[in-house]
Amino acid sequence: MIKTPAQIALMADAGRLLAQVFERLDRTALAGLSTLQVDTLVERQIVDELAARPASKGQYGFGFVLNASINDEVCHGVPSATRVLRPGDIVNFDITLEKHGFIADSSKTYVVGVASAGAQALVQQAYQALWQGIYAVRPGGRLGDIGAAIERHASAHGYSVVREYCGHGIGRDMHEDPQVLHYGRPGTGLTLREGMVFTIEPMLNQGGRGVRTLADGWTVVTRDQTLSAQFEHTVAVTAEGVRVLTLRADEVGMLEALRPAVP
Repeated sequence: MIKTPAQIALMADAGRLLAQVFERLDRTALAGLSTLQVDTLVERQIVDELAARPASKGQYGFGFVLNASINDEVCHGVPSATRVLRPGDIVNFDITLEKHGFIADSSKTYVVGVASAGAQALVQQAYQALWQGIYAVRPGGRLGDIGAAIERHASAHGYSVVREYCGHGIGRDMHEDPQVLHYGRPGTGLTLREGMVFTIEPMLNQGGRGVRTLADGWTVVTRDQTLSAQFEHTVAVTAEGVRVLTLRADEVGMLEALRPAVP
């Protein structure tokens, strides 16, 4: 569970490469592309340009390098040639990358073209909920502090938090201990220690928190067919607080920006 400084340095290198994948997606015109085309673009970048391994491909029998979850799809959406992204869609791309034997995991929800005000607000607040959770990470803190911060933010903005899926420890294996819930009570749960590395990946729904899995055995959707959005980062507990290992260039300063707003 506890990673050495050398191991965290290797994970940070994997995270830096994964951030480059999302930065490429940021510059990609998504409208008109199928989710399978996006999967192919990402695989080529990871393998050919970054000399890394897409860790999701083959994991648990999954045949693709990313999950692509559109609109009311909460998570684990399967790339398809027939799922074409249209203006107004929101889509979450969840991507893993292995380098030096260690895995980084991150996801981002994109707004395709111009979406409704409600869709844009959901995406914005799901992103802020992630950062509220990250801000709660510090040595001596508790896992419940993270979940409570996320749930408090979501509830304050009228959204529900999916409970069936959670963050997780990560390292040489994609899923390690501990489980990181996105709801909870402050001061409860496992005590955070320097060297822990895990993901935080809240999924916020416009409506109720209920979900169901489609017949493909992978894709999870909202029961009430309302929109869902998710963001994810891989983080390490440090002596000073937290380090975001999958931080993108446009996110530098995010933690500092939160300090005046969070008690």
